[in-house]
Amino acid sequence: MSDTTSDTSADLRTAPQRALDLIADIAIHIAVLALLGLVVVQGWQVFARYVINDSPSWTEPVTLLLLATAMSLGAATGVHTRRHFGFFLLAAHMGPALRRAVDVFAALVVAVLGVVIAWWSAVLLLDGLDIKTAGANLPQSINYLPLSIGGALMALFALNQMVQAAQPAVVEAEGDR
Repeated sequence: MSDTTSDTSADLRTAPQRALDLIADIAIHIAVLALLGLVVVQGWQVFARYVINDSPSWTEPVTLLLLATAMSLGAATGVHTRRHFGFFLLAAHMGPALRRAVDVFAALVVAVLGVVIAWWSAVLLLDGLDIKTAGANLPQSINYLPLSIGGALMALFALNQMVQAAQPAVVEAEGDR
């Protein structure tokens, strides 16, 4: 009976992590689709300009939106996978308690930055929704939407890392190495 209870509690601990992994997977797939869309839109722009001699006006705003989407969601996923900038060699030479404190602080900094990015880009998005962009039937501020979502995801992923870093490290048994 104790084995069943420990299995259930282990599943409960990993459920939020699995949910965050799924969110990160969705975000990176959207970023990849945005990059592919960027290639298609820019390919059409070049073809229309130099072959047809009729350059479409909608390609620039759409390209900027796709670029903002790929950048923002890719950066958020980089936070989730811990592939962002860090002083990893320095952290490797710290004691466990100091390293845990530094990891919590670094995750806190990323979370605060993510909240600031999400908040101010949402403010800018709402501020320009009633202004149409030149060349496309999109709001002028639409490029702030992926930035706001990416900032919120950065904060969410960093908060998860902060919780993980605050927990004491599990000591491995000698036979498990």
